[in-house]
Amino acid sequence: MLDKKNLRVDGKRLWDSLMEMGKIGATEKGGCCRLALTDLDKQARDLFVSWCKDAGCTVKVDKMGNIFARRAGRDNDLAPVMTGSHLDTQPTGGRFDGVFGVLSGLEVIRSLNDLGYQTERPVEVAVWTNEEGSRFAPAMVASGIFAGVYELEYGLSRADRDGKTMGEELARIGYAGEEDVGGRDIHAFFEVHIEQGPILEAEDKPIGIVTGGQGQRWYELNITGVESHAGPTPMDRRKDALLGASRVVELVNRVGLDNAPVACATVGMIESYPNSRNVIPGKVFMTIDIRHPDDDTLSGMDQALRGGVDKIMTDMGLECEMEQIFYYAPVPFEESCIEAVREAAKDCGYPSREIVAGAGHDACYMAEVAPTAMIFTPCVDGISHNEVEDAKPEWITAGGNVLLRAVLDKAGHVA
Repeated sequence: MLDKKNLRVDGKRLWDSLMEMGKIGATEKGGCCRLALTDLDKQARDLFVSWCKDAGCTVKVDKMGNIFARRAGRDNDLAPVMTGSHLDTQPTGGRFDGVFGVLSGLEVIRSLNDLGYQTERPVEVAVWTNEEGSRFAPAMVASGIFAGVYELEYGLSRADRDGKTMGEELARIGYAGEEDVGGRDIHAFFEVHIEQGPILEAEDKPIGIVTGGQGQRWYELNITGVESHAGPTPMDRRKDALLGASRVVELVNRVGLDNAPVACATVGMIESYPNSRNVIPGKVFMTIDIRHPDDDTLSGMDQALRGGVDKIMTDMGLECEMEQIFYYAPVPFEESCIEAVREAAKDCGYPSREIVAGAGHDACYMAEVAPTAMIFTPCVDGISHNEVEDAKPEWITAGGNVLLRAVLDKAGHVA
C-alpha cells in the first residue's frame, strides 16, 4: 500500500543540486550565462548525465542532442511518464529557468530510489536542446522536432550569428546522438518551472496549476534607409532607419496595450548599421515578439502590427523586409494531467491557483504528442531572464513534491 505521508522529495538535495549546476556559467550578479551548445552547456550536460547514471538511470541522446535519462519500470514495454525542461540559459539568465524542471525530475528519481518505490511504467527525465532560442532561433526547436512540428534537417541547419550550425556544434561538444528524434509513445509529460511572472508570489500560492500556454509569434525585421553624414544632411531629407525602428517600437507597445490585460508585445533586439556616431543609420535589424492566449486575438495583433509597419515605412520612405520566423497557437493542456497536478497540490496541502503560461515552454510542443501539464512555482518579484532571478527553497521543494505525486499518479505504483 502506498504511504502518501512519505511522498516527499529531499528539498535540500534538490536545492543543493540547483546551486551546484548554477556554478557552471555563473555571472557576477548571481545568474548564469550558459548558451546552447557552448562548452558551458556541455559541462552542464555532462554533470547531469553523471548524476543520472549515479541514480541508476540509462541515458540516451537523440540526433538533436536531447537527453533522456530513464528509470526502469516493472514493465519497460509500457510508454514512459516523462518530465524535464532545459539547461541552456539566456545571456543574462538565472539559476532556475529550465534547470529547475530538469533537476526536479532527477530529484523525483532519486526520491523514488530512496523510498524504494517501483513504478509500473518507466520514468524519464528529458533535457531539451536550445529551448531559449537566444543563440539559435527559433526557440524550442528540438522539442518541436520531437513533436513533428519541424524537420530534423531544419533544426540541425539553424545557425548562430557567427554562422555556426546546431548540427556542427552538437558534434563539436559530443552530443550529436544516434537516437531518432521523437516517433515514440509518451504516456504523460510534466514540466515544472518557475512562473516567470508575479502572480503566485503576490497571492502567496506556492503552486500554479497550468492549464495551457499562450500563443506566440516571432518576427525579424530588416529596415533599410540611407546612411549619410550626420552634419550636412538636412533633417527633412533623411531616411533614418533607426528612427523608423523607434516608431515600430512604439507601434509594438501600442499593439500590446490595445489588447490588455493578457497580451504581451516586445521588441527584444535592435542592431543599427553602421553604428557610427556621426552617420545616419542606413540599416536596422530588429525582433518582435507578440503573445496572447486567444488565437483570434493573436491574429488581430498580427494584422495590426503588419499594417502599422507598412504605414510607417511608407510615410518615412523606408523599406522593410518583415518575416515571421516562429508561430504556435495557444496550447490547452490535457485535463487528466491537470487533474493529477491539482490533486497532488491538494494532497500536499499547498495553496494553489490555475494559471496560463505566458512564456513558451517545451511542454507546449509536447502537448502535440502526449497528454501534458505544467506546474508553476513562484519566483522573487516575478523576475526571470535576468541574473537576479531568484526563488525560495520552500517553493522549489513544493514544486518537487507536486511533481513526484503527479508522476506517480501516471506511472503507477507497484511496491
